[in-house]
Amino acid sequence: MPRPAERPSPDRLLREAAARLDRRRFLTVTSAAATLAFTVNLPSAHADTPEFAPRLITDDPFTLGVASGDPLPDAVVLWTRLAPRPLEPGGGLPPAGSVRVGWEIARDERFRRVERRGSVRAHAEFNYAVHVDVDGLDAARGYFYRFTVGAWASPVGRTRTAPARTRRPERTRFAVVSCQAYEDGYFTAYRHLADEDLDAVFHVGDYVYEYAIDAAGGDRKYTDRVLPAALDHETVTLEDYRLRYSLYKNDPDLQAAHSAHPWYVTWDDHEVENNYAAGIPEKNQDPAPFVARRAAAYRAYWENQPLRLPQPRGTDLTLYRRVHCGQLAQFDILDTRQYRDDQANGDGWQYPTPESQDPRRTLMGATQERWFAEGLRRSRATWNVVPQQVVFSRRKNTTAERSKLSMDAWDGYPAARERFLKAVDEAGTKNLLLLTGDVHVAYAMDVKRDFDDPGSRTVGVEIVGTSVSSDGDGEEKPSNWATLTAANPHMKFYDGRRGYTTLTLDRHRARADYRTVSHITRPGGTVSTAASFVTEAGNPGLHPA
Repeated sequence: MPRPAERPSPDRLLREAAARLDRRRFLTVTSAAATLAFTVNLPSAHADTPEFAPRLITDDPFTLGVASGDPLPDAVVLWTRLAPRPLEPGGGLPPAGSVRVGWEIARDERFRRVERRGSVRAHAEFNYAVHVDVDGLDAARGYFYRFTVGAWASPVGRTRTAPARTRRPERTRFAVVSCQAYEDGYFTAYRHLADEDLDAVFHVGDYVYEYAIDAAGGDRKYTDRVLPAALDHETVTLEDYRLRYSLYKNDPDLQAAHSAHPWYVTWDDHEVENNYAAGIPEKNQDPAPFVARRAAAYRAYWENQPLRLPQPRGTDLTLYRRVHCGQLAQFDILDTRQYRDDQANGDGWQYPTPESQDPRRTLMGATQERWFAEGLRRSRATWNVVPQQVVFSRRKNTTAERSKLSMDAWDGYPAARERFLKAVDEAGTKNLLLLTGDVHVAYAMDVKRDFDDPGSRTVGVEIVGTSVSSDGDGEEKPSNWATLTAANPHMKFYDGRRGYTTLTLDRHRARADYRTVSHITRPGGTVSTAASFVTEAGNPGLHPA
């Protein structure tokens, strides 16, 4: 295959750009990393990139599968990434240039009724990722899609558009997933998720993890393959993050879930580094190298997810967004990682202090807070659903009156939580439903207006979904089960096994089904429903179904 002239590597460009950033300015402009990642070499800027012939690709380039995401009433994003040799740097394709990729979307699986078709160029600059924003589609309709390059055809994916904004559907059913450390076990939950009847999947963070993965795939204990040594260190560079996504995307269970349903995604911390806060790394190291690392991680995230082209505003990459299921539900997808203040009191579980209780502290950033409050005021939906990352409700870890709290969760940002709840009050929101991940366990919790008063009114509910694989098989009742359920009377359910949660919304109630997998450290785990809860429209509070 011919090798077009090479450009400077993206990692080198990111490091050089980071070095030019004024340190003081970086510390005040929290999205400087996004500036680096998304103002350098966007695909649209490469109309003159040499194009090589698709016939020169001699091995299957669709090893990472297909995906769709961010469905609207008339549009959906289709995704794939070309990688004939996915676990090699560059994926087995030239380090520069582009290749043309065909796509089509149809009403039937055999593509006899093709609705739209076209072609786009996949660029080496973005690791041969393909994002097609297909518009002109019918609302609330299922479609099938596929890609082609040369003689190769991708697997067929299924997707679905959202209902029209003026309609009020009878119901919608979706899933919430999070936290899928590859090295902790198999993605068995996704194999079962692919078989569910869903309108969409919401991934609320920790899609990849940054930690080293050994040749046997950690707790997967492979005997039929040897993973490359390039995975056996923590991710830092753009090449590191790209290889990590290749490993995850090559998993057949994850591919099955992506090809079965459209996804809405948002990130948490492990897509970059554990518990980072805006531009501050986990252990308060020099932030100058971290800006390039975060930029690389953000860029790799976009390359590997079914997201629309980024639309930077100044220095801000906006991942938070609002979508609708007609007038039945409004979804405000939050980003509680990119704009937050640093964790108080050195992070971890700590007693509240004046530092953590500082009224100026923010988890969402001022701009996102205003956007969220305005969205609630304008909402006409029956349900206001908030997919977000970290636990919102109070979690005491002792029955004593004074208890340590998680400084990384909303408990570490009580003033920000109060502003959130004030926005709910002022908007008159009656049916608030938070969807959360992060903690690798499942909770069902009532959201109290004042968590210091157990008798305080309930203003909404929080569904915390467990992890797909992080922390291994887990157990039904972790060692702190009795303490946490006694210390937090608003906690109605707690389960420590792996799985996912499905939610069904209609005009009268919302139902959450907690789906757990028997084991994930070896293949073949079965799925069952551990518990089901409902909350009635206009009368918030969780009750067993």
